[in-house]
Amino acid sequence: MTEINDFKSGSNLEQVLRSGAFAVTAELGPPKNADAEIIRQKAGLLAGLVDAVNITDNQTAIVRMSSVGAAVLAMGEGLEPVLQMTCRDRNRLAMQADLLGAYALGLRNLLCLTGDHQSFGNHPQAKNVHDLDSVQLVQMVSSMRDECVFQCGEEIKGVEPRFFVGAAENPFGDPFEWRPLRLAKKARAGADFIQTQMIYNAPKFREFMKKVVDLGTHEETYILAGVGPLKTPGAAKYMRDKVPGMDVPDEIVQRMEAAGKGIEDKKERSAAWRAEGIRICIDLINEMQQVEGVAGVHIRAIEWEEAVRPIVEGAGLPPRSEVLPQPAGVGG
Repeated sequence: MTEINDFKSGSNLEQVLRSGAFAVTAELGPPKNADAEIIRQKAGLLAGLVDAVNITDNQTAIVRMSSVGAAVLAMGEGLEPVLQMTCRDRNRLAMQADLLGAYALGLRNLLCLTGDHQSFGNHPQAKNVHDLDSVQLVQMVSSMRDECVFQCGEEIKGVEPRFFVGAAENPFGDPFEWRPLRLAKKARAGADFIQTQMIYNAPKFREFMKKVVDLGTHEETYILAGVGPLKTPGAAKYMRDKVPGMDVPDEIVQRMEAAGKGIEDKKERSAAWRAEGIRICIDLINEMQQVEGVAGVHIRAIEWEEAVRPIVEGAGLPPRSEVLPQPAGVGG
């Protein structure tokens, strides 16, 4: 990857990735209420284990505490946030206003997303916005940083928002052969890093990454492979059979089923399933570290932040305090 002398945002995540260290990010889902203590408790489970934490933006189209508000609370607990922003709920005026405010509050990482359709959430009658798509959002944020202009072309006079800009990619969607090209499009739009959807089919992901490397896209953006612990065989089956774009091999389902076989006590069986889900996640992280072009992992332990510590420690990933010689302060 061609480097520049100056950091784009100065965020800890950017510094870790540019150092060549294997980066680790996770997720923190804001609550469906205004209780700041929930954010603090979740942050305590992740502190010291990850380089940055995604703060989701009304995930699954359900109303939650704002991602900006939750990110500021998490930052107060020593975490570096990756602010998620979806195109579903805001037009370009609101997006740019939120970006200015978020930067002023100390946020330095941004993940640009389309957003789940509102029909999946608790306000299916809501109108989506989609004034911009996720690629256009990446372009807009990059231009605000690098060219000091708003989306309309007007100059930003004063302090411009300098975010380390990310996007998401699903390696397994159809048509599969187009997916590396989609990733390349996002990189060339200005995405500094990419977080993929959850990976369970490692051989197919290797095939995807080979195409990415052949295109040279791994030299243009940092790619973090998405992984996530399974809680039950039912969850694995549901993702395999019902979730578009997910690829869960039968052997993963069979591993989960075998873990609880012969255990009659419900609590013990649940514990066995969760332990196996964590082991599968560890195995995948170990494999991801061997894939050319992968710069880190994104651990999606959704509403299961307690699982991140055994996953990180089980995979032998070093404490984050040891990754950089002089860890950057939150906000760069």
